[in-house]
Amino acid sequence: MTDSEYRKLLKKFQEKTFSRTSNDDRFKLPEIEIFYEGNTTAIRNFDKISDAVNRDQDHILKILLGGLGTAGEINNGRLTFQGKIPSKSIQDRMKEYIDTFVMCSECNRPDTHLVKQGRTLLIRCDACGAFRSVKSRKKKVITKTSEKIKEGSTLDLTIKDIGRKGDGVAFLDKYTIYIAGAIKGSKVKVKIEKISGTVAFGRIITT
Repeated sequence: MTDSEYRKLLKKFQEKTFSRTSNDDRFKLPEIEIFYEGNTTAIRNFDKISDAVNRDQDHILKILLGGLGTAGEINNGRLTFQGKIPSKSIQDRMKEYIDTFVMCSECNRPDTHLVKQGRTLLIRCDACGAFRSVKSRKKKVITKTSEKIKEGSTLDLTIKDIGRKGDGVAFLDKYTIYIAGAIKGSKVKVKIEKISGTVAFGRIITT
């Protein structure tokens, strides 16, 4: 075997070893333990979630509340939201948080921390040294989801629940939609009249 062939073989071996190590070290978030209590939704192991992503609990809370369009509080390691929030909505918002505020866009590792430079929030990766702006990443996420629902648009929805005021409740992507006079389990055509964050209000056109 020539020296050139040996070097090529060694390079292939190193690449395979690095790839295998990267796959084994992939970030794994603890399963989000969601349960419902009355008209509230809670994450039982919120303290473990915040430890896993190495972020301040108040920061995670602020971003989740904004994304879900509800109120909430942290008490004894548990996060409680007002209202019944679909588990998928919570999981989707948590994934968005991790993609935006935790994961390195270069090496795809979670070994990062937040750095404030003036008014710009940056993520610095401790593993590869890369920097990226949080603001630009957040804009991409918002643009992607906001196109799915607009004021004045008409949607075909299935009523999944009944709210405290007797309105029907439907869900679309990250949005919770309230429809007056709708019956749980019914399929309705709804015109969206108002959107506030991730909460929308509509009226039935036909049933």
